[in-house]
Amino acid sequence: MNLSLIPNIKHTNSGNFFLLAGPCAIEGEEMALKIAEHILKVADTLEIPFVFKGSFKKANRSRIDSFTGIGDEKALKILKKVSETFNIPTVTDIHEISDATKAAEYVDVLQIPAFLVRQTDLVVAAAKTGKVVNLKKGQFMSPSSMKHAVQKVKDSGNEKAWITDRGTMFGYQDMIVDFRGIPEMKQFAPVVLDVTHSLQQPNQTSGVTGGRPDMIETIARAGVAVGVDGLFLETHFDPAKAKSDGANMLDIKYLEKLLSNLVAIRKTVNSL
Repeated sequence: MNLSLIPNIKHTNSGNFFLLAGPCAIEGEEMALKIAEHILKVADTLEIPFVFKGSFKKANRSRIDSFTGIGDEKALKILKKVSETFNIPTVTDIHEISDATKAAEYVDVLQIPAFLVRQTDLVVAAAKTGKVVNLKKGQFMSPSSMKHAVQKVKDSGNEKAWITDRGTMFGYQDMIVDFRGIPEMKQFAPVVLDVTHSLQQPNQTSGVTGGRPDMIETIARAGVAVGVDGLFLETHFDPAKAKSDGANMLDIKYLEKLLSNLVAIRKTVNSL
């Protein structure tokens, strides 16, 4: 996997997993810069390649009164400012064909949400921007079926595809990660494990998704042990007040200890 294809990414020869991390949604400039600065300090110390993540809008909401964003262009400009301020790459998710070219002007990686990964026109539009395309595995899809999503990117003239596992539906209100799928999907593309979304508890009667953040390290450790290329996690200084997905987000005060433990596991795996 050639991470050097991503502008401004650091520590590509460290042997560590790469990290996609940040808040679920861009809530404002100050919070985005503050979170990015904190993650970058930890990532640099541990020599972890880091891509800042933030959604410029949240299109998939259970209720109409849920937070969807601060405005598309405003949020995308904040992502650009994060990138320029700290000289780091950024990733955001897109939901419509028109989002692809719009977001590509501001970020380095375009992410296809799990519910939309079979939307051919959306995947193709993302691929044709020439950006890295991060394909989130649908909760309803088998690991082997993701080869077709990757092939859509390649058939569009873009070899830069990743697959991100974010768990599989287990009943109506729980997710489970089948770690057998990671080596299977690595046959098609580099594989990222979305630790925090894998711990969601969707479809709550309140219309607000729940989660199990107490299990973040358990899932992350297992992912590193079986050889994921990257980790995805959402973090915030005050998850309880986050405007989106706070229930399964990592409190940022635990980030350094978590990543230190995971780097230690990665070193052991690399030595085997």
